Amino acid sequence: MRGGTIAVVGGSIAGCAVAAAVARAGAGDVVVLERTRGRLQDRGVGLCIHDERAAELGASGALPVGIAAHRLERRRWVVRDDAHGAGGRVIWEQPFPFHSYHWGLLWHGLRESVPESVVYRHGEAVAGVAEVGDAGVDVRLAGGSVERYDLVVGADGYRSVVRTALCPDSRPQYAGYVCWRGNFDAARLAGLGSSPADSVPEAVTTVCFPGGSCVVYRIPGPGGPRVNWVLYGSPPQDGQLRLDDPTSFPPGGLTPALSGHLAALLDREFPPYWGRALALTDPADTFVQPIYDMETARTAAGRLVLAGDAASVVRPHNTSGAAKALQDATALADGWRRCGSFEELTRCYEGTRGAAGRELVALARRLGRAQVERTPAWAAMDGEGMGSWWRGQLGGAPGIGGRTMTP
Repeated sequence: MRGGTIAVVGGSIAGCAVAAAVARAGAGDVVVLERTRGRLQDRGVGLCIHDERAAELGASGALPVGIAAHRLERRRWVVRDDAHGAGGRVIWEQPFPFHSYHWGLLWHGLRESVPESVVYRHGEAVAGVAEVGDAGVDVRLAGGSVERYDLVVGADGYRSVVRTALCPDSRPQYAGYVCWRGNFDAARLAGLGSSPADSVPEAVTTVCFPGGSCVVYRIPGPGGPRVNWVLYGSPPQDGQLRLDDPTSFPPGGLTPALSGHLAALLDREFPPYWGRALALTDPADTFVQPIYDMETARTAAGRLVLAGDAASVVRPHNTSGAAKALQDATALADGWRRCGSFEELTRCYEGTRGAAGRELVALARRLGRAQVERTPAWAAMDGEGMGSWWRGQLGGAPGIGGRTMTP
């Protein structure tokens, strides 16, 4: 396939990866429609990509070289135990072959890799899309104008308007718990005094407590290394948190009551060192969101394609979101080179990526149940018990972080 007009709805990680991939594969006019007018690179949350996925994506060109990353090697699971000091007691260690990234720096690297032939339009909110048979797809912009394209790729996240057209019955479902996120300058840890709890920058620490867990690890930042953390637990029971929107309280938007709830949780459940460490986070860098997930019956049909979170919303426990988005882009480009029509392309993409997304959703649900909804008696666990517990969550999967792409 050569030429054709392609609209990519959404210009974040998945959108940039898709635009770059299809342009290099031979697409003609590629347009990215991004609703945000501001700078996406200001988003500072951390994420991880498995070493094997990173190598594959680097070889395919989907993950550009030179993007700042921090190497991680192992994961330590700890519980509060005053007899073992302020850092708590380590109940298990496991290999963790990942690299961590700063969302904004990763996005910037992907944005820079988009060929100049691609038109990237900020402030272009898409109100809806509609197929018009062999003539293509009409894209209706929020301002009222309509543009026609040969193919439309929805890379517009969990609120995807493209998914609404392709799978109108697929909607994100609340998982029953929330996620607190934050990050801070790693240099601030020096103010806590010397402690073996955070003496290995290559280690991920998972703090375990009844009804939840919290993952803490280093990420690169625009101004130097940062500490990123993700805490899963039950929502406050006073109704102050809306559960109808996965971004209910963005960075800087926590109410005093929510801040107090988090502070009380850290004081009550965390080893003292880790509670004090998370408290170093500025309010402007702290937020809370309900956890959702979603699987779709199909990820492509006709002249419509879904990529990234638009195709499947996976709970973060699986550490696969960024890799999955880049794999989606790679699969679309591979199909573009092999297929002879848009209809064949969407069939090929569905066969390659549809089941992959549904498998990730199922695995992350198992991880969420085990690490938040039905936590074990953490303090009574030992290495052998933790290993068995972990294998039960995987359910035969080789590990977290996503799978290799099918050749």
